[in-house]
Amino acid sequence: MTTHTFAPTRYHTTMGTHPAALQIAPGDSVRTSTVDASGRDATNQVVTTGGNPQTGPFYIEGAQPGDTLIVRLDELTPNRDSGWTSQTLAANVVDPDLVAALWRHPEGVPHTPAFWDIDTQAGTATLREPATQLGRLALPLRPMLGCFGVAPTRGQAISTATSGQHGGNMDYNGFVAGTTVFFPVEAEGALFSLGDGHALQGDGEIAGTGIEISFDVTFTVDLIQGQRIGWPRGENATHIFTVGNARPLDQCVQHATSELVRWLRDGYGLDMHSIGMLLGQAVQYDMGNMFDPAYTMVCKLPKQVLNAATRR
Repeated sequence: MTTHTFAPTRYHTTMGTHPAALQIAPGDSVRTSTVDASGRDATNQVVTTGGNPQTGPFYIEGAQPGDTLIVRLDELTPNRDSGWTSQTLAANVVDPDLVAALWRHPEGVPHTPAFWDIDTQAGTATLREPATQLGRLALPLRPMLGCFGVAPTRGQAISTATSGQHGGNMDYNGFVAGTTVFFPVEAEGALFSLGDGHALQGDGEIAGTGIEISFDVTFTVDLIQGQRIGWPRGENATHIFTVGNARPLDQCVQHATSELVRWLRDGYGLDMHSIGMLLGQAVQYDMGNMFDPAYTMVCKLPKQVLNAATRR
């Protein structure tokens, strides 16, 4: 098991079978950095094209289609003192009569980004500009990855603006340090990449951004050979969860729920009747992205409930 330190010099705004930036083995860890969604690095300089540029991809030795890649998010740390957000809500998350009012700037000029001061020592994000009724609003940091995953199937290159079975731009604010994520391997080496760090983001990314910022990242990979999953899965201290990415909203709910059903059946040995009884009364849902081409829904089950249900 090796810890690699990797300084990226090239980024991608698609997920696909790009040349590997670094080859690593199961059990290895990587210390690296990401740029923000607009391509700005730790010095706040634009170093690449915007659109959720990805660091990587990382080739995992032995990974083949039909395997499952395991990624543990060890550390996610904003590495500069300023981030930015949109100033308004997405048009698709409010009633039509509110869209014009939300998007109308009080001075009749286009909205520009809002800027936030990031203090990792104090653990706060503080609104710096523009001046609003909120004043110097300070909110607690909760760093998360918005966009990450593996190369998709059939040699596709899929934009980092959207998401699918390979992961991608899911913008789920539960992807924080300490979380383990599972991806279906569809290309040799898996070709894992990551980016789009947010210092903080509400459910759904309903403004089209979190507090966009560059990150220092440490992650660890592992591999389950011969185990195929359909959609991303995850685990943290309190829950197991599955992720569905699609439009319309009911389709991503179906994908996420079906993947959790399969996990409980194949991974925990529960029959379908028992799964229905369990999820019907104990399932929980979190909203991931509600802004981009594919919506994201997270279907989760508390480990306390799962352990009680599977205790024999």
